Amino acid sequence: MTKRIISKNTLQTNRERSSDNLILIDKPAGWTSFDVVKKVKNIGKFKKVGHAGTLDPFATGLLVLGTGKETKTLQQISGDHKTYIATVRFGRSTDTYDGTGEITASVSGPVKIDIESIAPVIDSFKGTVMQVPPMFSAKKKNGTRLYKLARKGTEIEREAVPVTIFELKILEIRDIEIDLYVKCSKGTYIRSLANDIGNATGYLAYLKELRRVAINDFLLEHALNIQEFESYWKALN
Repeated sequence: MTKRIISKNTLQTNRERSSDNLILIDKPAGWTSFDVVKKVKNIGKFKKVGHAGTLDPFATGLLVLGTGKETKTLQQISGDHKTYIATVRFGRSTDTYDGTGEITASVSGPVKIDIESIAPVIDSFKGTVMQVPPMFSAKKKNGTRLYKLARKGTEIEREAVPVTIFELKILEIRDIEIDLYVKCSKGTYIRSLANDIGNATGYLAYLKELRRVAINDFLLEHALNIQEFESYWKALN
Protein backbone atom coordinates (compact mmCIF):
# COMPACT_ATOMS: atom_id res chain seq x y z
CA MET A 1 0.00 0.00 0.00
CA THR A 2 1.39 3.37 -1.02
CA LYS A 3 1.89 5.48 2.08
CA ARG A 4 1.81 8.86 0.49
CA ILE A 5 1.39 10.51 -2.92
CA ILE A 6 2.31 14.16 -3.29
CA SER A 7 0.31 15.73 -6.12
CA LYS A 8 -2.03 18.63 -6.73
CA ASN A 9 -5.03 16.72 -5.43
CA THR A 10 -3.34 15.58 -2.19
CA LEU A 11 -1.71 18.80 -1.00
CA GLN A 12 -4.36 19.53 1.60
CA THR A 13 -4.29 16.03 3.09
CA ASN A 14 -0.49 15.70 3.34
CA ARG A 15 0.53 18.37 5.82
CA GLU A 16 3.47 16.68 7.53
CA ARG A 17 6.83 15.74 6.14
CA SER A 18 7.61 12.12 5.38
CA SER A 19 10.73 10.43 4.04
CA ASP A 20 8.63 7.93 2.05
CA ASN A 21 6.70 9.50 -0.84
CA LEU A 22 5.61 9.16 -4.42
CA ILE A 23 5.86 12.61 -5.99
CA LEU A 24 4.27 13.61 -9.31
CA ILE A 25 6.43 16.21 -11.07
CA ASP A 26 5.93 18.03 -14.37
CA LYS A 27 9.44 17.94 -15.84
CA PRO A 28 10.43 21.13 -17.65
CA ALA A 29 12.16 21.17 -21.03
CA GLY A 30 15.94 21.24 -20.87
CA TRP A 31 16.16 19.24 -17.63
CA THR A 32 17.34 15.65 -17.54
CA SER A 33 15.35 13.25 -15.40
CA PHE A 34 18.37 13.10 -13.10
CA ASP A 35 18.30 16.90 -12.78
CA VAL A 36 14.77 16.59 -11.38
CA VAL A 37 15.80 13.80 -9.01
CA LYS A 38 18.77 15.84 -7.78
CA LYS A 39 16.64 18.96 -7.27
CA VAL A 40 13.90 17.15 -5.34
CA LYS A 41 16.49 15.33 -3.25
CA ASN A 42 18.04 18.65 -2.33
CA ILE A 43 14.70 20.33 -1.54
CA GLY A 44 13.49 17.53 0.70
CA LYS A 45 16.89 16.50 2.08
CA PHE A 46 15.92 12.95 1.14
CA LYS A 47 18.54 10.20 1.45
CA LYS A 48 17.13 8.20 -1.44
CA VAL A 49 15.27 9.38 -4.57
CA GLY A 50 14.52 7.62 -7.86
CA HIS A 51 12.18 7.94 -10.82
CA ALA A 52 9.91 5.66 -12.83
CA GLY A 53 10.85 6.10 -16.46
CA THR A 54 13.33 8.50 -18.05
CA LEU A 55 12.25 11.46 -20.17
CA ASP A 56 14.69 12.94 -22.69
CA PRO A 57 15.91 16.46 -21.81
CA PHE A 58 13.87 18.11 -24.60
CA ALA A 59 10.69 16.31 -23.47
CA THR A 60 8.32 17.55 -20.79
CA GLY A 61 5.62 16.07 -18.63
CA LEU A 62 4.96 13.50 -15.98
CA LEU A 63 7.83 12.12 -13.96
CA VAL A 64 6.93 9.91 -11.00
CA LEU A 65 9.54 10.13 -8.26
CA GLY A 66 9.91 7.88 -5.25
CA THR A 67 11.67 8.76 -2.02
CA GLY A 68 12.80 6.50 0.82
CA LYS A 69 10.92 3.19 0.95
CA GLU A 70 8.74 4.23 -2.00
CA THR A 71 11.69 3.82 -4.36
CA LYS A 72 10.93 0.10 -4.15
CA THR A 73 7.64 0.64 -6.00
CA LEU A 74 9.23 2.51 -8.92
CA GLN A 75 10.18 -0.57 -10.94
CA GLN A 76 6.57 -1.73 -11.00
CA ILE A 77 5.34 1.72 -11.96
CA SER A 78 7.91 2.06 -14.75
CA GLY A 79 6.63 -1.18 -16.25
CA ASP A 80 3.14 0.22 -16.73
CA HIS A 81 1.83 1.73 -19.97
CA LYS A 82 2.65 5.35 -20.71
CA THR A 83 0.75 8.02 -22.61
CA TYR A 84 2.21 10.89 -24.63
CA ILE A 85 1.27 13.83 -26.81
CA ALA A 86 3.83 13.89 -29.61
CA THR A 87 4.46 16.44 -32.36
CA VAL A 88 5.97 14.91 -35.50
CA ARG A 89 7.49 17.16 -38.16
CA PHE A 90 7.87 15.86 -41.71
CA GLY A 91 10.35 16.74 -44.44
CA ARG A 92 13.67 15.77 -42.84
CA SER A 93 15.28 13.18 -40.58
CA THR A 94 17.88 13.61 -37.83
CA ASP A 95 20.48 11.33 -36.27
CA THR A 96 18.74 11.50 -32.87
CA TYR A 97 15.24 11.13 -34.40
CA ASP A 98 14.31 14.41 -32.66
CA GLY A 99 14.88 18.13 -33.10
CA THR A 100 18.10 18.20 -31.07
CA GLY A 101 20.08 16.18 -33.59
CA GLU A 102 21.93 16.79 -36.84
CA ILE A 103 19.93 16.63 -40.08
CA THR A 104 20.72 13.44 -41.95
CA ALA A 105 18.39 13.81 -44.93
CA SER A 106 15.80 16.22 -46.35
CA VAL A 107 13.00 15.87 -48.86
CA SER A 108 13.72 17.93 -51.97
CA GLY A 109 10.15 18.22 -53.21
CA PRO A 110 6.94 19.44 -51.57
CA VAL A 111 5.61 17.69 -48.47
CA LYS A 112 1.86 17.14 -48.43
CA ILE A 113 0.31 15.80 -45.22
CA ASP A 114 -3.45 15.34 -45.08
CA ILE A 115 -5.81 13.06 -43.19
CA GLU A 116 -6.48 10.84 -46.20
CA SER A 117 -2.84 10.01 -46.77
CA ILE A 118 -1.54 9.94 -43.21
CA ALA A 119 -4.35 8.07 -41.43
CA PRO A 120 -3.62 4.65 -43.02
CA VAL A 121 0.07 5.03 -42.16
CA ILE A 122 -0.72 5.86 -38.55
CA ASP A 123 -3.11 2.92 -38.30
CA SER A 124 -0.37 0.54 -39.48
CA PHE A 125 1.63 1.21 -36.31
CA LYS A 126 -1.12 0.18 -33.91
CA GLY A 127 -0.75 -3.05 -31.97
CA THR A 128 2.47 -4.97 -31.41
CA VAL A 129 5.20 -3.80 -33.78
CA MET A 130 8.94 -4.38 -34.10
CA GLN A 131 10.94 -1.27 -33.27
CA VAL A 132 14.64 -0.53 -33.63
CA PRO A 133 15.93 1.68 -30.77
CA PRO A 134 17.71 4.89 -31.83
CA MET A 135 21.49 5.08 -31.70
CA PHE A 136 21.14 7.99 -29.30
CA SER A 137 19.64 5.90 -26.52
CA ALA A 138 20.69 4.26 -23.26
CA LYS A 139 20.31 0.76 -24.72
CA LYS A 140 23.44 -1.35 -24.37
CA LYS A 141 25.28 -3.26 -27.08
CA ASN A 142 28.10 -5.53 -25.83
CA GLY A 143 28.07 -3.62 -22.56
CA THR A 144 28.34 -0.14 -24.11
CA ARG A 145 25.57 2.45 -24.14
CA LEU A 146 24.50 3.19 -27.71
CA TYR A 147 24.62 6.95 -27.23
CA LYS A 148 28.32 6.74 -26.33
CA LEU A 149 29.02 5.09 -29.68
CA ALA A 150 26.73 7.56 -31.48
CA ARG A 151 28.60 10.54 -30.03
CA LYS A 152 31.79 9.14 -31.59
CA GLY A 153 30.07 8.94 -34.96
CA THR A 154 29.72 5.17 -34.82
CA GLU A 155 26.47 3.52 -35.89
CA ILE A 156 25.97 -0.19 -35.35
CA GLU A 157 23.22 -2.62 -36.20
CA ARG A 158 20.51 -2.79 -33.53
CA GLU A 159 18.06 -5.59 -32.98
CA ALA A 160 14.40 -4.76 -33.38
CA VAL A 161 12.33 -5.44 -30.28
CA PRO A 162 8.56 -5.86 -29.93
CA VAL A 163 6.64 -2.94 -28.44
CA THR A 164 2.92 -2.42 -28.17
CA ILE A 165 1.07 0.69 -29.29
CA PHE A 166 -2.27 0.42 -27.49
CA GLU A 167 -3.70 3.66 -28.88
CA LEU A 168 -2.46 5.95 -31.65
CA LYS A 169 -4.64 8.86 -32.73
CA ILE A 170 -4.17 11.97 -34.82
CA LEU A 171 -5.10 15.03 -32.78
CA GLU A 172 -4.24 17.77 -35.25
CA ILE A 173 -2.57 18.32 -38.62
CA ARG A 174 -0.78 21.62 -39.22
CA ASP A 175 0.88 21.89 -42.63
CA ILE A 176 3.85 19.48 -42.26
CA GLU A 177 3.33 18.71 -38.57
CA ILE A 178 0.95 16.37 -36.80
CA ASP A 179 0.08 15.97 -33.13
CA LEU A 180 -0.38 12.37 -32.01
CA TYR A 181 -1.89 10.76 -28.92
CA VAL A 182 0.21 7.69 -28.11
CA LYS A 183 -0.49 5.10 -25.43
CA CYS A 184 2.24 2.49 -25.42
CA SER A 185 4.11 -0.20 -23.53
CA LYS A 186 7.33 0.17 -21.58
CA GLY A 187 10.38 0.39 -23.81
CA THR A 188 8.67 2.20 -26.67
CA TYR A 189 10.75 4.99 -28.18
CA ILE A 190 8.46 7.72 -29.46
CA ARG A 191 11.46 9.11 -31.38
CA SER A 192 11.75 5.82 -33.26
CA LEU A 193 8.00 5.83 -33.88
CA ALA A 194 8.25 9.31 -35.44
CA ASN A 195 11.19 8.24 -37.59
CA ASP A 196 9.39 5.08 -38.70
CA ILE A 197 6.23 7.01 -39.58
CA GLY A 198 8.31 9.40 -41.66
CA ASN A 199 9.95 6.55 -43.53
CA ALA A 200 6.58 4.91 -44.14
CA THR A 201 5.20 8.10 -45.73
CA GLY A 202 8.31 8.66 -47.82
CA TYR A 203 8.55 12.20 -46.46
CA LEU A 204 10.92 11.49 -43.57
CA ALA A 205 10.15 12.86 -40.09
CA TYR A 206 11.50 13.55 -36.64
CA LEU A 207 9.99 14.07 -33.20
CA LYS A 208 9.69 17.82 -32.62
CA GLU A 209 8.00 17.85 -29.20
CA LEU A 210 7.02 15.27 -26.60
CA ARG A 211 4.92 15.57 -23.48
CA ARG A 212 4.14 12.61 -21.22
CA VAL A 213 0.62 12.93 -19.88
CA ALA A 214 0.17 9.66 -17.97
CA ILE A 215 1.88 6.62 -16.50
CA ASN A 216 -0.90 4.12 -15.96
CA ASP A 217 -3.28 5.88 -13.53
CA PHE A 218 -0.86 8.68 -12.62
CA LEU A 219 -1.86 11.81 -14.57
CA LEU A 220 0.09 14.89 -15.60
CA GLU A 221 -2.83 17.14 -14.61
CA HIS A 222 -2.13 16.20 -10.98
CA ALA A 223 1.62 16.86 -11.18
CA LEU A 224 3.44 19.75 -9.52
CA ASN A 225 6.14 21.78 -11.18
CA ILE A 226 9.44 22.10 -9.34
CA GLN A 227 8.57 25.50 -7.86
CA GLU A 228 5.21 24.26 -6.59
CA PHE A 229 6.79 21.26 -4.91
CA GLU A 230 9.47 23.41 -3.30
CA SER A 231 6.90 25.88 -1.93
CA TYR A 232 4.72 23.06 -0.65
CA TRP A 233 7.60 21.24 1.07
CA LYS A 234 8.93 24.36 2.76
CA ALA A 235 5.45 25.11 4.16
CA LEU A 236 5.08 21.68 5.79
CA ASN A 237 5.35 21.12 9.53
